[in-house]
Amino acid sequence: MPRPDHAARVAERRAHTDYTGGVYGSMLAASVVVGAGTLGAFPRVELVVLLLLTGVVFWLAHVHAQLFGARLAQRPLDRGAVRHACRDEWPIVKAAFPPAAAVAVSPLLGLDTQGSVWLALAVAVAGQVGWSVAAARRAGASARLAVGAGCVNLAIGLLIVVFKLVLKH
Repeated sequence: MPRPDHAARVAERRAHTDYTGGVYGSMLAASVVVGAGTLGAFPRVELVVLLLLTGVVFWLAHVHAQLFGARLAQRPLDRGAVRHACRDEWPIVKAAFPPAAAVAVSPLLGLDTQGSVWLALAVAVAGQVGWSVAAARRAGASARLAVGAGCVNLAIGLLIVVFKLVLKH
């Protein structure tokens, strides 16, 4: 049975969850997919690895920036601060998993390499929209405002799709 103080901390953490990293991570994943037009001998494996590693590298960069910012603010850096920064920025990595999984299962769907890329891009854009709607709802926004946030993120995602079409890899 969990302790009451633990349950309160978990509830507080959920109440203050920030989905910015998820939106950003999904946008990053979509950009990686668009930029990965010429992959080598194992394009699916390389794209899965590229998506996951890029998410991890950007997560580390964001954690570092958050911790460096804390140092600049003259706050002591301790394990708690490091854990907090790691946890806060983890959605950047989480957002890379659905597009990577889409690429990994794409052969089971009978998709060629380009079909895998388009599937991953669609999943990344859908994730971007989903994270933004979840953020709006968690923040207490009305359904109308949440739909608006989703539409704005869909427009940004479609802009990334346009880049893919224009670049024609």
